[in-house]
Amino acid sequence: MKDAFSGRVLMITGGTGSFGNTVLKHFLESDIGEIRIFSRDEKKQDDMRHRLQALHPDYADKVRFYIGDVRDAQSVRDAMHGVDFVFHAAALKQVPSCEFFPMEAVRTNVIGTDNVLHAAIDAGVERVVCLSTDKAAYPINAMGKSKALMESIIYANARAGAGRTTICCTRYGNVMCSRGSVIPLFISQVKEGRPLTLTDPSMTRFLMNLDEAVDLVEYAFKHANPGDLFVQKSPASTIGDLAEAVQTLFGKTGVRIIGTRHGEKLFETLVTREEMLRAEDMGGYFRIRSDSRDLNYDAHFIVPEDVRTMAEESYTSHNTCRLTVWETVEKIKTTEYVQLALEGRENEAIQ
Repeated sequence: MKDAFSGRVLMITGGTGSFGNTVLKHFLESDIGEIRIFSRDEKKQDDMRHRLQALHPDYADKVRFYIGDVRDAQSVRDAMHGVDFVFHAAALKQVPSCEFFPMEAVRTNVIGTDNVLHAAIDAGVERVVCLSTDKAAYPINAMGKSKALMESIIYANARAGAGRTTICCTRYGNVMCSRGSVIPLFISQVKEGRPLTLTDPSMTRFLMNLDEAVDLVEYAFKHANPGDLFVQKSPASTIGDLAEAVQTLFGKTGVRIIGTRHGEKLFETLVTREEMLRAEDMGGYFRIRSDSRDLNYDAHFIVPEDVRTMAEESYTSHNTCRLTVWETVEKIKTTEYVQLALEGRENEAIQ
């Protein structure tokens, strides 16, 4: 699959984040021509630049840095010239902060995505893969609602016919040890001798590591038709079992229940009941094809007995494969952060 990127230019929006750093790990030593890191944080860009020069001096020149903000359409257009492919990862992701500042979520997740897609189409980019979240399915919080609207913008641009630009979307659950996620917090609390703060021990969450997040985007890149949504089949754990798994590895300090935060769900949905009717099982992934009909519904006919609005159930963190505590231990050990934290080197981990 890396052959498709040989000599080509890949742009990653929000590229200094956890996802962007993992993409570099996957692609830096390949034959890719150039990787453009587009983000608004010059400090993180400078840190990434120096880290690449120190650890990968033979490949660091492949990475180019662009200061900009997806909210600013002109800065996106300026960075998009000559780009072949885009991984759109820039987003506001924290559920509580988006609840308190919902218009900030709209400006980044909704308007920012529209800016990226229009810039990509105008620049003749071949493929754009956008990153969404399980919180966009049956959204109850501002972050999920903004991501759901982001997905609608993706499908509208794909449906309208974006010329030679193929636009698709990925939707994934909790990415373990990504920036702002709960496992690093739990590890920090254990190492400081404090009890772990749990919202609701029975709450379930999908678990995937950063490498799997990149694998999902690569899979979508390879297999997407315009408007397709891709979901990886992922196991899940209760928050209580996740806390026990962390304490199994790092020591027992007890737990303290603090109650659910603003906008949190008991479980997450990756594929809704309505989407399951259009879902294609591709082994380790679901492909949900775009509804390609236009508004002229009179032109579409099916027999009455074939009319179905939704499947019997959605694909959720409650009905997916549930990991035991020990299986959760093994799962979280697949992350670089946990591996380094076991050696007391978590400060070296890239988040």
